[in-house]
Amino acid sequence: MILDETITLNSGIKIPRFALGTWMIDDHKVADAVRTAIKLGYRHIDTAQAYGNERGVGEGVRTANLPRNQMFVTSKVAAEHKDYATTKKSIDETLKKMGLDYIDMMVIHSPQPWKEVNQSDNRYLEGNLAAWQAMEDAVSEGKIRTIGVSNFNQSDLENIIKNSNTIPAVDQVLAHIGHTPFNLLDFARKHQIAVEAYSPVAHGAALDNPVIEKVAKKYHVSVPQLCIRYDWQLGMIVLPKTANPYHMKENTEINFEISEEDMDLLRRVKPLDYGDADVFPVYGGKM
Repeated sequence: MILDETITLNSGIKIPRFALGTWMIDDHKVADAVRTAIKLGYRHIDTAQAYGNERGVGEGVRTANLPRNQMFVTSKVAAEHKDYATTKKSIDETLKKMGLDYIDMMVIHSPQPWKEVNQSDNRYLEGNLAAWQAMEDAVSEGKIRTIGVSNFNQSDLENIIKNSNTIPAVDQVLAHIGHTPFNLLDFARKHQIAVEAYSPVAHGAALDNPVIEKVAKKYHVSVPQLCIRYDWQLGMIVLPKTANPYHMKENTEINFEISEEDMDLLRRVKPLDYGDADVFPVYGGKM
């Protein structure tokens, strides 16, 4: 089954390839979403300090009637934390909010503070190294099992690789039909860095693309299923987000194969229009 598939990260830790993303799910609703996902077979839940729902995610994990060691929980250090002390404190706060003894993976959410994403040339190389050191120490202390990054480009990754003792286990990036970072995928593979794809359905923008719709109809699947399968076939960990039980189940039903010809077609889809979502930094805008 898709939900049973795992890969082994460069740190030796196994991670389920299919996760529930929880961005924009309210804290008072997310526990129910997490419990529902776990009942459906999900074993990987993704949250972040910036989502404001770590408490609820932790509640969902703790009350799901499943041993903690059978779950993989990821959170992310806020993009604004670019020093050792603040990062270290934030990790302790995450553990307290979630009510968990450890986090399976902690990720630096962005190389730049959100207000500077797509607005500044400052990549915060020293600040990211300081945050990374705090995360490495948290691993040594048993608070985190493995560590990674998000939204890092090649130069950001090289900074960590060359100047620390730990290669990032993952780079979590925006990756979907119409926006696939092929060069970054190649670089990550060379360094045994797993790539996680967030917003595989392009925050809904893929639903209105005629090329994607046509290919989905050919395989008798929904557009989200096609989009998730596309990232899956490119070897990525996928993080579709939803609080809807029907969509949670449907998203996992990707046991079909996109032909190489159709993969080629999908690789060449032009950039999508994110609509109102383009105000968010990750879609090219500024919050």
